[in-house]
Amino acid sequence: MKTCELILENFNLLTFDASIDDEWGLVRGGAVVVADGEILWVGAVEDLPEFENRETVNGGGSFLSPSLIDCHTHLVWGGSRADEWQMRLAGTSYEEIARSGGGILSTVKATRAASEDELFQLAKRRVENFIAQGVTTVEIKSGYALNVEGEIKMLRVAKRLGESLPIDVEITLLGAHALPPEFKGKANDYIGLVVDEMIPAAVGLASAVDVFTENIAFDLKQTERVFSAAKNAGLAIKIHAEQLSNMGGAKLAAESEALSADHLEYLDEPGVEAMSAFGTVATLLPGAFYFLNETQKPPIELLRKHGVPIAIASDANPGSSPVASILLMANMACTFFGMTPCESLRGLTINAARALSCQDSQGSLEVGKQADFAIWDVDSPAELAFAIGHNPCQAVYKAGKKVFSRDQGWMS
Repeated sequence: MKTCELILENFNLLTFDASIDDEWGLVRGGAVVVADGEILWVGAVEDLPEFENRETVNGGGSFLSPSLIDCHTHLVWGGSRADEWQMRLAGTSYEEIARSGGGILSTVKATRAASEDELFQLAKRRVENFIAQGVTTVEIKSGYALNVEGEIKMLRVAKRLGESLPIDVEITLLGAHALPPEFKGKANDYIGLVVDEMIPAAVGLASAVDVFTENIAFDLKQTERVFSAAKNAGLAIKIHAEQLSNMGGAKLAAESEALSADHLEYLDEPGVEAMSAFGTVATLLPGAFYFLNETQKPPIELLRKHGVPIAIASDANPGSSPVASILLMANMACTFFGMTPCESLRGLTINAARALSCQDSQGSLEVGKQADFAIWDVDSPAELAFAIGHNPCQAVYKAGKKVFSRDQGWMS
């Protein structure tokens, strides 16, 4: 008789397993068997083999899914921009705020001034909030220091979060996020700093490099320089593209074999075709769309037509997406972008895993994958994208160990 550590039985399983003939990969009355932190068996309870095990959890018909993945965040920062938001509500333009030292430069100033420990404590609270909502994998980008020392400080904080909390942290260098004040009018020189100093210093901390390619940030030639340096350093590439205009960044990124292209409100069909051809994931960020009062929507029908995987993420950041609810992003993806509830949840699980190149170990309930689960107090899967601001997560498991429970709190 085989042995295992944990059996979760009598759950309705949202497996997101493509081999199951249901959009959710739904298995009613299912069970998951865990051994050595991985899924050993998954299926209907009536087919469950005999195991010697140390613990059994009876779900009583609750829903169980792979835990959620937030594949685009900026969770490490200092300072607050709530006062600037009030100014914008009162009619002050973003340009006026930026000229007075506000906007992203105010976050840069605060992040540079904060110690590593201060940034860690601030980010720790943000990450714990997402874990309690069923998230056990998160990508964290730098980009709020814009100098070598500060960017590496941010990457070290992200690494500490993964070492200190029950969550996998994928770390991305976003040195090419904006132009720092000391390089005003010298964008090419700053990109030279990113390429020659920042990327080499990030090797061993970051697994990917990102660029904000936009008319207010960096152009295609500058983006190409960063991509080339990243690939030469053995790092994956990602891009912020087509958020405010169509510069062709997503097409360039796809042709450079980027993991994902993110935002994409102004993405055109040639860009979609390139993403489809090269397997680049479209990561949509409805929180930023909402908070910035945007009206141009991502081309959902084109992405569907060409079979581009769509991920959803929080884009949690201090200025354009101060998001603290991951399931609210699923709701917004449905309400604003016209996605289905299942599409939005696939965007927070298996497609988010693809955006981080961890789909072989995460994102669905399949044998051999990590035993990362979320248990939900809902009557139907669509409820996960339905209620606004509600957290129906009952419990969170990381590598087969319960790490958070709504009734018991944090597990030691």
